[in-house]
Amino acid sequence: MPPRSPPERRVGIVDLGSNTARLVVFSCTGDRWFRLTDSIRERVRLAAGMDENGLLRSDAIDRALAALQLFSDFGAAAGIAETKVFATSAVRDAANGPALVRAIEALGLEVQVLSGAEEAELGVSAVANGFACPDAWVVDLGGGSAQVSRMEGRRFAWGAAHPLGAVRLTERFFGPRDGRGAAADPPSRSRVAKLEEEVGRRLEGVAERMRGDRDPQIALGGTVRSLAGAVQHAAAYPLDLLHGYRLERRALEELTAELLARTSSERAAIPGINPDRADVIVAGALVFRWLLRHGDRDHLVVSGDGVREGALFHHLLPEPHRVEDVRRHSIQNLFQRYPQPAAHTEAVRRLSVELFDALAPLHGLGEWERGLLDDAGVLHDIGMTVSYYGHHRHGAFLIENSGLAGYSHRELAMIAILVRYHRKGSVGAGALRSLLEAGDLDRVRPLAICLRLAEHLERSRSGRIHGLRARIGKRTVRVELDSPTRPTVEIWQAEKDARAFESVFGRRLEIVHGSQEIPNPS
Repeated sequence: MPPRSPPERRVGIVDLGSNTARLVVFSCTGDRWFRLTDSIRERVRLAAGMDENGLLRSDAIDRALAALQLFSDFGAAAGIAETKVFATSAVRDAANGPALVRAIEALGLEVQVLSGAEEAELGVSAVANGFACPDAWVVDLGGGSAQVSRMEGRRFAWGAAHPLGAVRLTERFFGPRDGRGAAADPPSRSRVAKLEEEVGRRLEGVAERMRGDRDPQIALGGTVRSLAGAVQHAAAYPLDLLHGYRLERRALEELTAELLARTSSERAAIPGINPDRADVIVAGALVFRWLLRHGDRDHLVVSGDGVREGALFHHLLPEPHRVEDVRRHSIQNLFQRYPQPAAHTEAVRRLSVELFDALAPLHGLGEWERGLLDDAGVLHDIGMTVSYYGHHRHGAFLIENSGLAGYSHRELAMIAILVRYHRKGSVGAGALRSLLEAGDLDRVRPLAICLRLAEHLERSRSGRIHGLRARIGKRTVRVELDSPTRPTVEIWQAEKDARAFESVFGRRLEIVHGSQEIPNPS
């Protein structure tokens, strides 16, 4: 009997922000594997209309408590044993914040009011476990504040909260002047200029430090995700995936100009813009535009994770709350969600890499491509969880839509293509072509042949091929198989791809059992 996997436990995390309250539920296995299994979001506008004495309005408090009561009821009904509320800028800054905390605790929920530094640190934790970069600038823009942080060596170096949230800036600069008259919708140039002056006053020191390096700027929060979603929709982007998306400065400039020219109701009609954010998204767009301009960056990278995921990593992982290898962990975490027989998976992965190494003089590829092949070898059969028939297509779909932490969308596309063509077919990019760079298909094709041959050489799923080597001649490549018995079905299956092999490597393929008394290939 195989050992039993540890039981899943469900963890609920609530981010009570200035604009929205969101409950997310993660199903966790052990202290490494997790998956998002539910989410409930309510717009509460907790910071809206905070008076000059720093008091939250009673109607805003009522909206927040109603949402949290909903979350509490859901958690009890769904059997979620652990639910914790993390309150951010609005509660942190409000004079009556402590009273709201007591009211939340009366609902049976545990509450932690995050300081600005703590909120920034959770954002860095989300980035450290979501991206394969040691150093970065992390910008988490919410409704009440923007946390700007420095990550060094995958650790929180420093960070602070600034009163530059989308709701707060909208009320201050685009709302009725002195509480009278109409809001600026769309905002005038003079009001935009005053907002940008305030952003500059708060962030010029950060922008100056940004100009001194080329580390990525990674952006968190619903505002940047909504902005990126609008750009993706306009460009007919082939992936329905925001995490890891590269939002170009040029595209953000064009979208911001469009948002500035429209009213709130007109902005709500733009595909990709969350209607709940249509009235405040201009202010958020202006903050990101200012940072890209003055930080001398041509793009930012969008994170699909944020404070909630940072809190999960602090809850799930021991100090320093970091997975050891982001890319490897994300591959294994996805495999845990769609598990396949480990022995077969490992055999295909191993044989594909052995073929890659043996054929190196012909393909001339390096460690980066080898790593993508290794990853595809782990995931090549995950589509079997849907159906045996077409599992290569199902697997590619799962990869494209699940996303992989630490991988660019270009790399994600290449892995999905490898899985898509690990059985048969002429390798092509299809709808993913726009994600690739020049020459990428020429890189993928030899990798796909290595993976396909490895799959065929494990046709019986017996693991009887212990290894291989390739003898490369001027016209022929002979692959010699190390197996205790003649692997007839494996050789029969692999030889069917001899023509595809020759088209990629320019050599005829011969596959033999062992190497005894076989002359060198010509």
